[in-house]
Amino acid sequence: MAPSTPDVPAGTGPRREPDRAGGPPLAAIADSLQRERRRAGLSLAEVARRAGIAKSTLSQLEAASGNPSVETLWALSVALDVPFAQLVDPPRPRVQVIRAGEGPTFTAEHSSYVATLLATCPPHALRDIYLVSAEPGSARESDPHMPGVVEHVVLSAGRALVGLTEDPVELRPGDYISYPGDVPHVFRALEPGTSGVLLSEHG
Repeated sequence: MAPSTPDVPAGTGPRREPDRAGGPPLAAIADSLQRERRRAGLSLAEVARRAGIAKSTLSQLEAASGNPSVETLWALSVALDVPFAQLVDPPRPRVQVIRAGEGPTFTAEHSSYVATLLATCPPHALRDIYLVSAEPGSARESDPHMPGVVEHVVLSAGRALVGLTEDPVELRPGDYISYPGDVPHVFRALEPGTSGVLLSEHG
């Protein structure tokens, strides 16, 4: 049975209630439900039908209202084909920056060679490596790639703003950054002759 939800007064649109201490994270759940439903290309009515709940209940949950039970959320996660934890606590973008001169280094015994470990390869990961060159002016703004893509950039020359579109990081030669490639991201050259190595990792 669908959980009971408070009535919305006539003449008012859906409202987002603040999360209650100790209660379910309503705002996060609302955002996850909307995102995953759009990703699946399903209507409110179809998701509600698959989950066995009322359409009005789902509508209220997407408006960050109501008091969803674990059964309701579990049914929605099954209907949307996403893990329960991802629905109630979506993964947050993880950004890692290693400045020039930082990171664990390994030297060769018979040559002037130093290797700095920047990122290990997860099991079964697939990677594409690119040499990128850019000039000041219009930034390279990228739409989200496939879910799970992570991009790594090491700047070799010049200066650039790189990373998440909403919060890029200024890089100089030798700096490294990794960021989720499945959210909007940007590469903006700040000096002529800017170049670097970009590695796209996808499983």
